[in-house]
Amino acid sequence: MEIDKAIRESNDRRLKSKYNNAIYVIKRAFALYAFEEVAFSFNGGKDSTVLLHLLRAGYFLHKETPNYLSEGDTNCEMKCPIRTIYFVSPCAFPEIDSFTYETAATYDLQLENFRIDFKSGLEALLKEKPIRAIFLGTRIGDPNAVGQEQFSPSSPGWPPFMRVNPILDWSYRDVWAFILTCKVRYCSLYDQGYTSIGSIYDTVPNALLGTSDSSTSKENFRPAYLLSDGRLERAGRAKKCSRQDSGSDPVINESRTLTVSVIAVGDEILFGTVEDQLGSSLCRKLRSIGWTVSHTAVVRNDIDSVAEEVEQRKSSNDVVFMYGGVGPLHSDVSVAGVAKAFGVRLAPDEEFEEYLRHLTSDQYTGDRNEMAQLPEGITELLHHEKLAVPLVETAQPLSKLCLEFPDLSIGCFRKSRVGPLIVNFVGKDQARIELAVEALCKKFNHGDFSEVNCG
Repeated sequence: MEIDKAIRESNDRRLKSKYNNAIYVIKRAFALYAFEEVAFSFNGGKDSTVLLHLLRAGYFLHKETPNYLSEGDTNCEMKCPIRTIYFVSPCAFPEIDSFTYETAATYDLQLENFRIDFKSGLEALLKEKPIRAIFLGTRIGDPNAVGQEQFSPSSPGWPPFMRVNPILDWSYRDVWAFILTCKVRYCSLYDQGYTSIGSIYDTVPNALLGTSDSSTSKENFRPAYLLSDGRLERAGRAKKCSRQDSGSDPVINESRTLTVSVIAVGDEILFGTVEDQLGSSLCRKLRSIGWTVSHTAVVRNDIDSVAEEVEQRKSSNDVVFMYGGVGPLHSDVSVAGVAKAFGVRLAPDEEFEEYLRHLTSDQYTGDRNEMAQLPEGITELLHHEKLAVPLVETAQPLSKLCLEFPDLSIGCFRKSRVGPLIVNFVGKDQARIELAVEALCKKFNHGDFSEVNCG
């Protein structure tokens, strides 16, 4: 099967892992439900296009088992005659409609069109045919993904069926890596700078992909797969005025600007040990690109403090920038705080773990793996090459030191990205601080730290 062959021949370890996990979910669904009891919700977008070809591969691998493979079945490599739901909308891009119908014809999808809302359409479908499970191209980060697992029963008040989400943990990068590796056809809008496609009234090309043509003064756009930060996938979703508001065709509300909250994490800033220069630099940079900073805050190295601040900013719909508290040290709690604010677990990220292995060598396995734990669903990592070498060699001894002196606040940081290490001790009992400093000196060689602060 050409999809499975392309993935097996790829050198992308992360993509192989995502593919294998998705295929497992699909094969599991085919084992649990009869083929006529499953359906596929297709909308012509990139995510459902990926899911279509995963279903083709999963269907082929499922039928490849001797119990299912019948002689003379030569079409399973190209076809997947699964019942397919498509909700037709007068607000859809013509290119999406065309791509959907052409794709259905190419792969023998049993396309069923609905011209009503999603819930009513499902009620009509399930009333007419015994559908027990529906494959969906939902990814973490989608508005409707909150609380879903790879197998999730439908929500209360909806028709009863099992939602099957094979690509729930896939990132924007994973989606495009699959499409480009397998060389599958996708909707032409993605070559015109669209990165997330909704209706014709709320979708424009992503400005981050814009390129100016001096000869024609016309703005052009690079393809969607060149977007470097997948977290900005929905930057092309813009609010538009209604016909009633504008008196003509809908137009983009050009006055809309992004508002930002900036959160710094670090006891050393609150103690006055370090001057926060990054915050002012970041605010100036954001202002220079047209973003409005509405809120800044500094919080303690404490999971609950981080979670509370992120929770508050999340409800304000601001874009949140956070710095500090990221690394293998006992005081690096930012990632855990973000996970708590979003109610998700920390899970290993293959891409980040591979990068950390390159930085730190296999000698620091325990700390490296701990650093690679990211909030589940936070699947995009940017500019790995600009990360400072982690302080893994100091993490374990400092953590033990904190256990020995629970009455002291012990922090380790650098004043700049590649600057020397500084250890900071804060406590009420000066004798205890002196004992902690003495213990520190026994754990490390002379010169490992440029400075030891006591306060």
